[in-house]
Amino acid sequence: MKELGERVHLTGPAAAARVEKLEDTGVIEGFSIKVNHTKLGCFTYAFLNIYIQSTHHQPYLSFIQEKKDHILNNYKISGDACYLVECRFPSNEVLNQFLIELNKYANYKLSIVIDKTL
Repeated sequence: MKELGERVHLTGPAAAARVEKLEDTGVIEGFSIKVNHTKLGCFTYAFLNIYIQSTHHQPYLSFIQEKKDHILNNYKISGDACYLVECRFPSNEVLNQFLIELNKYANYKLSIVIDKTL
């Protein structure tokens, strides 16, 4: 809190009190860390547009929950697709196996990330 206080021209205790107040009021919902997935061995980074023909999405959602080691985010979206999935895999082979299993629940459009620019 001392470093934060210095950045916003407050004392450490004053910064801590403001952060605590923001937590108590729900403005700050939590804290997170930024993980370098490549250093953890996850070299394939991809996005999937998920298309489900029926209105019954629970089998797909259960499958995604089982695969949460690879899923960073599963967003329900508007438009042509039903979901946008952000995922990481240690290899293209593991991604391919995931896609084979996914086909039991939904169709998809795959986009592999080549580079992150921001």
